[in-house]
Amino acid sequence: MKHSGTTRLETKRLILRRFELSDAEDAYHNWTSDAEVTKFLTWPTHESIETTKGYMQFNIDNYEKDPTFYSWGIKLKEIGQVIGGISVVNINENAESVHIGYCIGKNYWNKGIMSEAFSAVIPYLFEVVEVNRIDSRHDPRNPYSGKVMEKCGLIYEGTLRKSDRNNQGICDAAWYGLLRTEWRRTNEE
Repeated sequence: MKHSGTTRLETKRLILRRFELSDAEDAYHNWTSDAEVTKFLTWPTHESIETTKGYMQFNIDNYEKDPTFYSWGIKLKEIGQVIGGISVVNINENAESVHIGYCIGKNYWNKGIMSEAFSAVIPYLFEVVEVNRIDSRHDPRNPYSGKVMEKCGLIYEGTLRKSDRNNQGICDAAWYGLLRTEWRRTNEE
């Protein structure tokens, strides 16, 4: 793989970019402090803006020093705010695969925004980073997350029973994946 770090990406409605410390307030109000947003995530709801600032600083610290660090803030052009994030949360160098995690503020659910963001990250990872496989998973009690994966071309591969843990406790994990060869074939048609 040719690691290139978090690079600015743009779509019709979105700018995917590195987080900045100044994003903390928008992040806190749009998603990190919302228990409904974090219900099926693996990190706890932020109790204070200081926690969100710490998360922003964590990202900033890693952007320059780690070319394998991929974490985009999702900025909605229309309002000029960061409304969510999408990241590579695990890399398997031997298999040349990456695992994607994402979240977005509930005011922006069911508008195709996360699918638009994920769809921008996929070609970057396949063409620039040259990963062989992109995968993601969700708690089956959160089927909308799976719909994002399907809309982006990931294929359902199966559900591993009681194999994961999120803010609801031990849970099943529905896995989806997309291979570079499949993505290329789909994009050539």
